[in-house]
Amino acid sequence: MNQENLSSSKENSSVMLLTAQNLIKKAGKILGLSDEKIKEVIIPDRVIEVKIPVRMKNGLLRVFRGFRSQHNNVLGPYKGGIRFHPQVNREEVIALSTLMTLKCSVAGLPFGGGKGGVVVNPRELNPEELEQLSRGYARAISEYIGEWKDIPAPDVNTDSRIMSWMLDEYEKIIKRKSPSAFTGKPINRGGSLGRTEATGRGGVISLLTLLEYLENKKYNTVAIQGYGNVGYHFAKIAQEKGFKIVAVSDSKGGIYNADGLDVVAVKEHKNKTGSVKGFPGAKDISNEELLTSEVDILVPAALENVITDKNAADIRAKIIVEMANGPITEKAYSILQRRGIITIPDIVANSGGVIVSYFEWAQGLSGYWWTEEEVNRKLEKQIKNSFVWVYRFSQDNDIDLKDAAVAVALRRIVEAQ
Repeated sequence: MNQENLSSSKENSSVMLLTAQNLIKKAGKILGLSDEKIKEVIIPDRVIEVKIPVRMKNGLLRVFRGFRSQHNNVLGPYKGGIRFHPQVNREEVIALSTLMTLKCSVAGLPFGGGKGGVVVNPRELNPEELEQLSRGYARAISEYIGEWKDIPAPDVNTDSRIMSWMLDEYEKIIKRKSPSAFTGKPINRGGSLGRTEATGRGGVISLLTLLEYLENKKYNTVAIQGYGNVGYHFAKIAQEKGFKIVAVSDSKGGIYNADGLDVVAVKEHKNKTGSVKGFPGAKDISNEELLTSEVDILVPAALENVITDKNAADIRAKIIVEMANGPITEKAYSILQRRGIITIPDIVANSGGVIVSYFEWAQGLSGYWWTEEEVNRKLEKQIKNSFVWVYRFSQDNDIDLKDAAVAVALRRIVEAQ
């Protein structure tokens, strides 16, 4: 990564961390908490930094840098994903672990917040190097994790295969089976049915629950920024529920069709060509054009800080569903709020993944695995309950859903301390 991109990455991470901390401060004031009590929640318990040496195919030794932020565990073991990305940094994992603390709390889960990452572009590694890196990271953090201490999961550029490698390495170290030490595993390693679709499904459940409370239930057209696992499954499930998906995008650009897109066909096109761009019958657009397209519902499902004070005034959607972590900056929130745009906050909207991770953890501990129908039914109940708690708090206190979600989460954390 060049110096310009590195600086930009650190700046974005700092903005995201400051936004998360300010949300807690604002919620703390709503709850009447002291500055010291707020500070106690904001500061992470610890941030672990490790080095991971990997013998590359060319015979040279390359040392990678990894992190694990353990933010708060008053409600239970730390819980959070591991991402492999060249822009991973200390501020980013602290910010994401902070959001995980809030997310687990507002979802009513017996978990605290954690997050990990390795500074790497995994596309530059062959499968053997990727496995070495995965196992090396698991070894490096092994003393800090475990089914009752800290339970990692997949995140950006990591998947069930990588979790399987990490679990295998961890079990070698502790010399016993521990299927609940990692979640997001393959089914044959103790994974849960329904996990792949869980985050996208949870977002659609959140949206449908919101619409039950709104007098105008005719909101129908949807634009989705990000067409990876989360964006695709949101699109597919939303389309099955009757929504019209008119625009989607990936890192290379987007497509638009006012009559609606066949989301499965778009996915097949992306698998063949590497991008959604060029899909037959659709107009190519930029990611910025997608964000400001004329739709009822906007779903940022890719990266953080994509809606800022520079484009918030141009957003034309009536509802935003935050499927990415921290996709809206603090300044942008104020603009959107003034304009009457409703935002379903990330710690509610994208909590489906961690909820089913909790189910996977519980199944592993009990040695009994549920059917996919059971998982989906329990997920819907958990998401609806958390949304209702947040919505009622927002109505009772005349605040928006974002502030309400953080306040509900923070109140539970403080009560448990």
